Amino acid sequence: MQASGLAPLVLRGRHLLPVVQGGMGVGVSAGGLAGAVARLGALGTLSSVDLRRLHPDLMAATARLDHKTPDAAARINAANLRALRREVRRARELAQGRGAIAVNVMKALSEYEAYVRCALEAGVDAVVVGAGLPLDLPDLARDHPAVALIPILSDARGVQLVVRKWEKKGRLPDAIVIEHPRLAGGHLGAARLGDLNDARFDFENVVPQVLAFFKAAGIERDIPLICAGGIESRDDIQRLQALGAAAVQLGTAFAVTRECDAAPEFKRILAEARPEDIVEFISVAGLPARGVRTHWLDKYLRVEPRLKAVAHAKKACNMAFDCLARCGLRDGHADMGQFCIDQQLGHAHAGETDKGLFFRGAGRLPFGSRIAPVQELMVWLLGAIMPAAQPLELSP
Repeated sequence: MQASGLAPLVLRGRHLLPVVQGGMGVGVSAGGLAGAVARLGALGTLSSVDLRRLHPDLMAATARLDHKTPDAAARINAANLRALRREVRRARELAQGRGAIAVNVMKALSEYEAYVRCALEAGVDAVVVGAGLPLDLPDLARDHPAVALIPILSDARGVQLVVRKWEKKGRLPDAIVIEHPRLAGGHLGAARLGDLNDARFDFENVVPQVLAFFKAAGIERDIPLICAGGIESRDDIQRLQALGAAAVQLGTAFAVTRECDAAPEFKRILAEARPEDIVEFISVAGLPARGVRTHWLDKYLRVEPRLKAVAHAKKACNMAFDCLARCGLRDGHADMGQFCIDQQLGHAHAGETDKGLFFRGAGRLPFGSRIAPVQELMVWLLGAIMPAAQPLELSP
């Protein structure tokens, strides 16, 4: 680590490599990817969403359930919690006691609390929450004081709000991910598409503002900042550490590694996407999102105005388990997306290129269209060595 010229990420006294693998659903970052990252001494993150898709027995037991089955939602949610426990155990086994394992839970999920409690009980090292303000996370984790709590936010105002609310509950964030809406992939931390380029999200503005707030509050050494979005090289990490950040988070670069839990076709779509193929739109969760303009997404965006014009509340969820607490399609919100996000992300995870929704960040990938191992990516990010020819120095 010292040879790289970079400082480690210190999370609850644990020294980790300053590269965090972001959570990506559905099933993109599960136990395989998170465990591989942790084994190298970094923080690997599972996405909690619909992990039953990785387990044939759980899918066989729930795939045919629909809204006509009275307990369909309960059975599907139970299967997903069982899958989450399996994937945390799998990540632990792969990590072999190194690094750290986190679970990412979207605040926008209808079963948000159940996923958080399940992750805590499964013995994860950290719970990461985005897609909403996790003001209740300290309450949910009260019986698990050793687990790091990490909110994902995008501007200094959001950071101040969360820290002040958490302080009243006797807890501070153990780290904060600062995600840049103009650069990141998937759901983005801005209220509207028109806000994505707002200068208030630039790391050069957010990081100093947040650090000034920490200093004024007397907590400047307590909460490491992790910058997410547009990270491509060690130079980016050095620049952000010089600015005051402790580490960086990458999503798409890890999604196209060999160890990623998605299908090879999924990785190919992301790796071969050109800048002009990346598009922003409003998700069914009501948040701006970024993905690859594939056949399905291109068709959807063409017909979106017509779908919004006839938006209306449905009698039941398409997938029978109401994955989102507030869903544009199910609830008939004309200002939100009009598609089933679980279904489309599930198609993407399976590599169904003509049906899937493929979330992707806006930045370039370190290895272009090549699918490389996690270790090679980490060596490049920490040592600027390409191709990798030597192993990483692992954290103790």
